[in-house]
Amino acid sequence: MNTVDANFGFAHLVAQSDAVGKSLLVLLLLMSITSWALIALKGLAQWRRRRAGDAFLARFWNARSLDDVRRDLDAHGAHDPFAHLSAQALHAQDHHARHGATRLADAGSAGEYVTRTMRKVLDEETTALESGLTTLATIGATAPFVGLFGTVWGVYHALAAIGASGAGTLDKVAGPVGEALIMTGLGLAVAIPAVVAYNAFTRANRLLTARLDAFAFELHSYLTLGQAPGAAARAGAGDAASAVRALKPHAA
Repeated sequence: MNTVDANFGFAHLVAQSDAVGKSLLVLLLLMSITSWALIALKGLAQWRRRRAGDAFLARFWNARSLDDVRRDLDAHGAHDPFAHLSAQALHAQDHHARHGATRLADAGSAGEYVTRTMRKVLDEETTALESGLTTLATIGATAPFVGLFGTVWGVYHALAAIGASGAGTLDKVAGPVGEALIMTGLGLAVAIPAVVAYNAFTRANRLLTARLDAFAFELHSYLTLGQAPGAAARAGAGDAASAVRALKPHAA
């Protein structure tokens, strides 16, 4: 039994594999490298995005006016979706105030132009958040089948070799067939991290998109009304604690 165990394994699988088997192993290796690289890059980008976004939102809600927000963006830049949305919305408001509807792209009122700009930014941010997820989903869906194909290919050659030798005992069959199953295990080992990461990133992106949509609604209200929706009604009802402090709009 010890001799049989020593003769079969991953090293023996690689050594005796033909061109197809080696190609499948290389493909699984490339899938694994790509998957873990995407996981690391997107995880780091997500952490930085969340940290920068929380910092910007804290500064935004503590600003005394939209002019303070403009100065903050000039000082710190727009390195997260919330800051990017704010910068583009403020720029759109200033642009329409200076130039008006001189082009088809600027047609409509200032509020409509700001709305179109914000929608465009939201679409851009959603596309950026989803970059790389298709690759992770593809790896998670196809890696098990690549490993299964390698197992089928290995079992076929193992059984063909056993049939040619005429040795059909259990100890002669179990080793090669069990060795071929390594390919299925490798396929699963590549697919499982990709699927888990895809689901985690998708959920995080969905939550961020919801927060960004809510912030876009509030920001649009500040730009067009000078205060958050319902702030005046809450303040008039005497609920000073829940009233949202109005931000002064930028003077045209």
